[in-house]
Amino acid sequence: MKCKIITIERQYGSGGSVIGKLAAEKLGINCYNRQILEMTAEKCGISPEYLESAEENVPTSFLYSLLLSANPARSMEDNLPLSDKVFLMESRIINEISEKEDSFILVGRCGNYILEDKGCFSVYIYSDPESRVKRAVEDYGIAPNKAENAMKKADKRRETFYNVNTGKIWQDKDQYHLCLNSALLGDELCAELIVKAYKEYNEKQ
Repeated sequence: MKCKIITIERQYGSGGSVIGKLAAEKLGINCYNRQILEMTAEKCGISPEYLESAEENVPTSFLYSLLLSANPARSMEDNLPLSDKVFLMESRIINEISEKEDSFILVGRCGNYILEDKGCFSVYIYSDPESRVKRAVEDYGIAPNKAENAMKKADKRRETFYNVNTGKIWQDKDQYHLCLNSALLGDELCAELIVKAYKEYNEKQ
């Protein structure tokens, strides 16, 4: 199966969002990241910040995938805590986008799991802690004395959200097609490598 969609999981401060945008520009396709959260928040009638905070809570079960496949009654879904609903709602929006767009890049949101059946080229972006803290301070505007804690908190949230919802290990590099160290390679080269690997992989399919 050809992989028309690129999914990117990334450590906080590794530049995954920037790299995703650069790769999307090179390919002439859309890149989705925080937009998914904003679309979900709009449907729920709440702020993206509040919805994002729900992801920090450890989900209660692995019920999501069962609900998705079984198309449960609305009343059953309504009984789920907000933290449990986030994955369900975001999954639906992501799948709706995949029905409308033949190819795009998705950053985060368990994309490689949600879109696995549609065929996706999965990427993992990582970097050393020092480089990530530096980016948090210089690019994200995080106070130097709070950057390391922000990095650890964000990574923990992403890891928990991914692991519980997918049943896989977020940082297990064996599950990705391509893993890149952005501190060693730089954002531009990472984007170029993603595009090159994506194209060559599909040519072999």
